[in-house]
Amino acid sequence: MGYANGLLCPQGKQPLLSFGVISDVQYADIPDGRSFLGVPRYYRHSVSVLQRAVQKWNEEKPMFVLNFGDIVDGFCPKDQSMIAVKKIVNEFDKFNGPVYHMIGNHCLYNLPRKDLLPLLRIPGHDGRAYFDFSPIPEYRFVILDAYDISAIGWLENHPNTAKALKILQERNPNSDKNSPNGLVGPERRFLKFNGGVGEEQLEWLDHVLQESTKLNQNVVVCCHLPLDPGASSLSALCWNYDEVMDVIHHYNCVKVCLGGHDHKGGHSVDSHGVHHRVLEAALECPPGTDSFGHIDAFDDRLSLFGTDRMKSTEMVFGH
Repeated sequence: MGYANGLLCPQGKQPLLSFGVISDVQYADIPDGRSFLGVPRYYRHSVSVLQRAVQKWNEEKPMFVLNFGDIVDGFCPKDQSMIAVKKIVNEFDKFNGPVYHMIGNHCLYNLPRKDLLPLLRIPGHDGRAYFDFSPIPEYRFVILDAYDISAIGWLENHPNTAKALKILQERNPNSDKNSPNGLVGPERRFLKFNGGVGEEQLEWLDHVLQESTKLNQNVVVCCHLPLDPGASSLSALCWNYDEVMDVIHHYNCVKVCLGGHDHKGGHSVDSHGVHHRVLEAALECPPGTDSFGHIDAFDDRLSLFGTDRMKSTEMVFGH
């Protein structure tokens, strides 16, 4: 492994494992555009970023890769959605190892869950997209479904759609539920392009963290939506990030929460010493630049080695 961007391998130790990371590829076969805030977006170039990432990962040989969601963009023409998703999945599949995908809002703009989850080989149940895995005894990775309660992705008559619409009606007075106008502070998160974690998933998370505590594992929680206001724009947060973090803070095993969605990226350490690292988007890389990386996991830290837009970050547990 290379130790670029000023990070050093602690005390010359070998990592327990390494894994690749990338977020918000948001590919579409359309001309470049801009976000609603005017930030340039490079829809066709993002596949080149992914291709260079896979090439690099195959050289570095991490154990697996995590994709933090939004595999294709919402502006992708709907008659091309299936083709576009399959194209990007095919690029990920060129990595010589397992790839674990998360779903994001742009994924759900393109395809319903019943089509999306099998394409991404997400081992959920009843259309849900949360799961966990333990690649080595010392570590467990928990993948959350941030659009469990959501106004996108479920059928219109699904109970989770009804719950989401009720939340939006109560918390966002705007007729356009993607507008944060008049919403102050963390209340700005109650937008239609965000979502929440349902009660059943929260119970499952509690059970998984209980087991990990017994096994003395370090846990990394992964979620498309950020879970801490200090690491993210307030309008990008998970609707019930506070409830999710209440469960997480009940245990000492969760060391780091990794996320995407908020394209500029961010890093914070919360009041319980949990690191929150939101990854910079591949979509916003001008031609010739990149945003991906790999993370080395030690018994006391995660070390992110990023390329170009993705900043390298040292996450020492409890600091």
